[in-house]
Amino acid sequence: MNTTTTVLGYPRIGPRRELKHALEHYWADGDAAQLEAEARRLRAETWLDLKARGLDTIPGNTFSYYDQMLDQVHLLGVVPDRFRALGLSDLDTYFAMARGRDGVAPLELTKWFDTNYHYLVPELDRDTRFHLNPDKILTELTEAREHGVDLRPVVIGPLTFLLLSKSTSPDFEPLSLLNHLVDAYADLLAQLDAAGVDWVQLDEPALVQDRTPAELDALRRTYDKLATLTERPRLLVATYFGDPGPALPVLVSTPIDGVALDLVSAPGLVEQIAALPSLQRKTVVAGVVDGRNVWRTALGDALSTCATLSGSVGRLEISTSCSLLHIPYDVEVEDELDPRVRERLAFARQKVDEVVLLGRALSESIVVDAGNTAGRLINDEQAVRDRVAAIQTGDRQRAPYDERRTAQESIGLPKLATTTIGSFPQTVEIRRARADLRTGRIDQATYDERMRSEIAEVIARQEDIGLDVLVHGEPERNDMVQYFAEQLDGYATTKLGWVQSYGSRCVRPPILYGDVSRPNPMTVRWASYAQSLTSKPVKGMLTGPVTMLAWSFVRDDQPLQVTADQVALALRDEVADLVAAGIRIIQVDEPALRELLPLREADRKAYLDWSVGAFRLATGGAPAAVQVHTHLCYSEFGAVIAGIDGLDADVTTIEAARSRMEVLADLAAVGFRRGVGPGVYDIHSPRVPGTEELIALIQAALASTPADQLWINPDCGLKTRTYAEVDPALRNLTKATQQVRTTL
Repeated sequence: MNTTTTVLGYPRIGPRRELKHALEHYWADGDAAQLEAEARRLRAETWLDLKARGLDTIPGNTFSYYDQMLDQVHLLGVVPDRFRALGLSDLDTYFAMARGRDGVAPLELTKWFDTNYHYLVPELDRDTRFHLNPDKILTELTEAREHGVDLRPVVIGPLTFLLLSKSTSPDFEPLSLLNHLVDAYADLLAQLDAAGVDWVQLDEPALVQDRTPAELDALRRTYDKLATLTERPRLLVATYFGDPGPALPVLVSTPIDGVALDLVSAPGLVEQIAALPSLQRKTVVAGVVDGRNVWRTALGDALSTCATLSGSVGRLEISTSCSLLHIPYDVEVEDELDPRVRERLAFARQKVDEVVLLGRALSESIVVDAGNTAGRLINDEQAVRDRVAAIQTGDRQRAPYDERRTAQESIGLPKLATTTIGSFPQTVEIRRARADLRTGRIDQATYDERMRSEIAEVIARQEDIGLDVLVHGEPERNDMVQYFAEQLDGYATTKLGWVQSYGSRCVRPPILYGDVSRPNPMTVRWASYAQSLTSKPVKGMLTGPVTMLAWSFVRDDQPLQVTADQVALALRDEVADLVAAGIRIIQVDEPALRELLPLREADRKAYLDWSVGAFRLATGGAPAAVQVHTHLCYSEFGAVIAGIDGLDADVTTIEAARSRMEVLADLAAVGFRRGVGPGVYDIHSPRVPGTEELIALIQAALASTPADQLWINPDCGLKTRTYAEVDPALRNLTKATQQVRTTL
């Protein structure tokens, strides 16, 4: 079998976060030449490494300074007027859309399907016109050829671009712009053809979501038109993250040349492929290597899948299930990992090697280790399994909300209570102390004293600002998931396992490899110390079970709900210890609740049942007088409103500033009665919101939420911001709240 190999995309931040550092340097001093030089180096390094590893086809245009959807906004020339009016350079206009400018709000930021990657939401209206600007793609093609590499450019497909865009006009659907957009794509394809491009990849992950008959008809019309152009490269349409369902026969009935399918998340597609005769004349890119999790591929199973496909398709190409953007670069540098864990792992470079090995096995009939798989994971703790088996319905229930609300009046909070989400800026001094502890330059006692000093300063700062409910600032935490993973049995953490979340924001997802339990209290001493410094309530801060799964690489040998309950029981023990220490407010963050929501409606009820159940198991032991908070991120909450209500938290804080309080209408529609804090300060932007802007947002919130339910807070934690930004923003927040209180 003549089988070729490729991947759908690759990490772009650099093995040691070189792009992150270059971006932040540019934002600080504006040296564009240095940023562009580092970007060119990272691109070339990636292309040459993929070529050296033996890939037959290498994707291009996967590099981005910030986000691929933002790149698409620039490519199509649909920059909103408020950014054009700033009169900035193209590069600074690009970053203004991502980060905002004084007085100019950035584009909305939300999750890329069910991943922890974030994209910037394009804004379109009925007056939108597309003005193609393909310089980025063409420049990268030239750069790659200088290194002896030919690329397959990757571009967000027209359907996905419109379906993920936001309308800024009443009664306007972005999909109505499809005909004009397809014309722009036709122009792009003609220019790529003239540049000598053989294949172009159009990403259409929106096809794995529920699509209406009208949207499926739009799909057919789009690719009928693009595929019948006389001046174009060959078209590969890539779907991933699930089964395209009814969209697949529509798509492959058009004259496109190839389709990429995710056979990891949707193994049932193998049978569907055999039932589609049109694929016997097309290339099928088989995504048999998992692009989202870090376990090594079961090569025997992957080979069997490919062999089954070979008789049903015109040409077979082996690939990853999706872009490798979602996993770290290289497991070989993780010399501090338990060898029993590391031998089961494959990061991006190892995934490429697996793809190439599978291609050689099929083309050259070489023998591979068919037993290469994660296998039985390491720690099998019967006591943990017994505890999960003993969970009762009552363990997931607290006292009725009215009873709790009465009991919590003794906390003594005003209407429009103000708070923050948890973290305060992680200063250079904090990061240096953590590095000094790790390298042995200071001992644990010295480190702890520095953290206590930082906590005392954060408490004093909040009291001076005038916040009502305080936090300890989390200086001791490297990350809201990794911090807990380092203290729970069943987790491993990495040294350089960085993954891009958005822009320059990177995370190191832990690896959940076995049964989870809590050997010792994790947060009590820090929360107790902070509470001892003030008469105001200080929140205990925990990361919820769903987020602990969503932002980790999770074992794949048991159902997620079982693993979620194991984590929830560990957190339940922590809640009990915080209560025993006298903490009256405990926040259990679930920013990833929306993220893990299945992409198809039919699968969502089962997910919400177990995810909400895990949160309620974690918090179900809290007495009525203890106020339980939760926090959720990244807009688009309409699909999980019932789940938010089902969490039964006393107070729910929600990202809402960029979406201008849209979520409150959804909450009002379901009769949400508990406390809610729609964020009024967008912390993902360096801009400081003015008092009048904040007053307007608070008043907008009051239009649908009673004052005795409403909390005032930022959108998210403040760790990525500086005190030069945070101090004036929080002072404006408390000032705006005080002014609105006088009008109640």
